[in-house]
Amino acid sequence: MLPHISEIQIVPIRPKDGIVAFTSFVLDGWLYLGSIAVMTRPQGGYRLIYPTKKLAERNIPLFHPIRRDVAQHIEQNVIGKLEDVMSRDDRHGCPDAPG
Repeated sequence: MLPHISEIQIVPIRPKDGIVAFTSFVLDGWLYLGSIAVMTRPQGGYRLIYPTKKLAERNIPLFHPIRRDVAQHIEQNVIGKLEDVMSRDDRHGCPDAPG
């Protein structure tokens, strides 16, 4: 069974190094996950980058989905919300940009 994704928040940013937004959401009504970057894919579309902590020379993942089907489910929900937010904002997805 796939988890329920709710309270999806999208914060568009000025694109930098492929990152176009940050997202957060609640998983199954009891776990808040945040600081997840939304990045453009070179071939089109978006992907999620989960937060890491740099320790010495290594990036240690703070959290990420383990199962591929769960990762895809989260990505579909978040990207659907992102596309909705971007369509309501200007063509660059920045609500404060002149347009």
